[in-house]
Amino acid sequence: MSTQAATNTEAPLVADAGIELEIGGMTCASCANRIEKKLNKLEGVSATVNYATEKAKVTVPAGYDPALLVAEVEKTGYTAAMPKPKDATSSGPTGNDGEAPDSELTSLKHRLIGAIVLTVPVIAMAMVPALQFSYWQWASLALAAPVIVWAAWPFHKAAWTNLRHGTATMDTLISMGTTAAFLWSLYALFLGTAGTPGMTHPFEFTIAPSDGAGNIYLEAAAGVTMFILAGRYFEKRSKRQAGAALRALLELGAKEVSVLRGGAEVKIPIDDLQVGDEFVVRPGEKIATDGTVVSGTSAVDASMLTGESVPVEVVAGDPVTGATVNAGGRLVIHATRVGSGTQLAQMAKLVEDAQTGKAAVQRLADRISGVFVPIVVAIAVIALGAWLGAGFPVSAAFTAAVAVLVIACPCALGLATPTALLVGTGRGAQMGVLIKGPEVLESTRKVDTVVLDKTGTVTTGKMTLVEAITEPGVDRTELLRLAGALEDASEHPIAQAIAKGAVQKVGKLPTPEDFANIEGKGVQGVVDGRGVLVGRESLLADWSQHLSPDVAAAKAAAEDEGKTVVAVGWDGQARGILVVADAVKPTSAEAIAGLKGLGLTPVLLTGDNEAVARRIAAEVGIEKVIAEVLPKDKVDVVTRLQGEGKVVAMVGDGVNDAPALAQADLGLAMGTGTDVAIEASDITLVRGDLRAAVDAIRLSRRTLGTIKSNLFWAFAYNVAAIPVAALGMLNPMLAGAAMAFSSVFVVGNSLRLRGFRSVAKQ
Repeated sequence: MSTQAATNTEAPLVADAGIELEIGGMTCASCANRIEKKLNKLEGVSATVNYATEKAKVTVPAGYDPALLVAEVEKTGYTAAMPKPKDATSSGPTGNDGEAPDSELTSLKHRLIGAIVLTVPVIAMAMVPALQFSYWQWASLALAAPVIVWAAWPFHKAAWTNLRHGTATMDTLISMGTTAAFLWSLYALFLGTAGTPGMTHPFEFTIAPSDGAGNIYLEAAAGVTMFILAGRYFEKRSKRQAGAALRALLELGAKEVSVLRGGAEVKIPIDDLQVGDEFVVRPGEKIATDGTVVSGTSAVDASMLTGESVPVEVVAGDPVTGATVNAGGRLVIHATRVGSGTQLAQMAKLVEDAQTGKAAVQRLADRISGVFVPIVVAIAVIALGAWLGAGFPVSAAFTAAVAVLVIACPCALGLATPTALLVGTGRGAQMGVLIKGPEVLESTRKVDTVVLDKTGTVTTGKMTLVEAITEPGVDRTELLRLAGALEDASEHPIAQAIAKGAVQKVGKLPTPEDFANIEGKGVQGVVDGRGVLVGRESLLADWSQHLSPDVAAAKAAAEDEGKTVVAVGWDGQARGILVVADAVKPTSAEAIAGLKGLGLTPVLLTGDNEAVARRIAAEVGIEKVIAEVLPKDKVDVVTRLQGEGKVVAMVGDGVNDAPALAQADLGLAMGTGTDVAIEASDITLVRGDLRAAVDAIRLSRRTLGTIKSNLFWAFAYNVAAIPVAALGMLNPMLAGAAMAFSSVFVVGNSLRLRGFRSVAKQ
């Protein structure tokens, strides 16, 4: 797991927020709640435990021994450890920050592989009489025993922990059912008639009393273990990505910096940079840390951090932020904040806090199991008492009681969630929607508000030439050709947007001569023998070239809408203006309508100014707008909406959106955005099309509905079969066939998701 700051190998991670522990052995959200309650009972301790990130954040009195916290967690039946220091040997491109989390996932993988290899022949022999050779039952025991004991050990361990705390989850049901089936099979093989050479399980679908001495249920126990292990493994693997948002965020910064020492430039690692140092940033380089411009002028692309689509012009005395990109000239910057004090590090802290505080949804199957397990145990006890009370032998009474536990073993339940997830997420991947895990699906059901970032989500996120307005008598094509040719020689992002737009509209541009950059105002040069000026209105005014009242009014109107306007003049006269803006994606309005159709209230949230935000919102059909917000403010907005009782989905694409994506009940990241946003989200929209968000929510709700219907039929089978078992009429082939039918039904129901269609194709 990621840590916010490197620590030495001896000292625990104790910061202003307190102590951070890595928790192991949790299988559901109720485990996290249990540990949290246990820690909060300690004097002076305040703890928050997150199941998704497998971390506990604990605030303790000064001088508190972290070993006491670890011991308390271990008393609860789980493991706890201080985060390992991040160094070259413990982390890398794979993102593995510690050995323990890796070993847990690897162990689960090994158990799954072993279970598949051993279980497939057991199921084949049990379900196909032609494969039942003379000693097949003993071969089944040899193959199934390691699966039921070793591969299913995590379930048995979790069930024991649950028992100690008086609770029941799906782990309890799995452990109870597999253990009962295994013990029954051992009894039948060693003390009954099931071990007789030549014993078979024929296809007999009659219901008749039986003492169970000739029946084995090894395939049921091994099959359940295999299916549920598969689901747990893939879920655990996706959950391991929870810390990747922090790694991606911290890797955004520069790795080296050119510091001025005695008038000469010296390359040093970023970690050696100190407050007060002056460093050089050339065009195209990242600014190493937060600081103030000492000399030079440039345009800084801060869209990744602030959401502002227009590059910010900076001159001496202006503040700049680390990890933003110098898009123009050479800058010398005085470092004012380094390390954990920078805006980038503070954003990493916001992401981590949001992830830690985000409550994971408890598995639907766990909630059902919490009610189902006590009922099953009660029925088994009642059956035992009823048979004994009726004067039947003890063996017959125990046969009926154990039969209830065996038939309750959730074979179809093991397939209910994984198959729907597999088909649903597979279909989503085909449509460019990547869903990270089962908890995500439950979040989509309750979402009623969707917060949309503007730049790169609703809009293209790139400056685009949207309009060219000419003075009377000036040819529009000529305006674009001459201005585009001059701007093509400039590195400025706005200049490049104009040049690109001009090429698209008029074709090949001429090559300018005597090109010169006028600092802070624009550019000048000679194009086709004409002296051309492109830049601020003040640049043209310096040459006594003035816009007509009509064009000046059009310029003012465009600027009121938050657009950027560039004036153009040649041969001693102003010739027109070019309007540049962040254009709305052509499908955004349709996507907003689709979100409203799902019963969601869209909210536009942006760091851009109010005028820009209102214009974009009106264009796509959004009524509620929140503008001019910093990254931390985005988190606060999401938190405030949640405090009002709203269940919030957030759609974004930039680093500045990552904390809000992590805080939201459902985070959706545009795949065309940054890795940080993608890692902090629950769903990734591979296409840059906002309609994919509509598809994601529709598909998630449909998949969740399929899981629910799967669980209903899985439990319905058990409920219908339990009375038969309690009456002592359990027939192994009837039980096996019913289990197989319920499993086939679950798979078939899940496969219906393959027919899901995107809104873009309807």
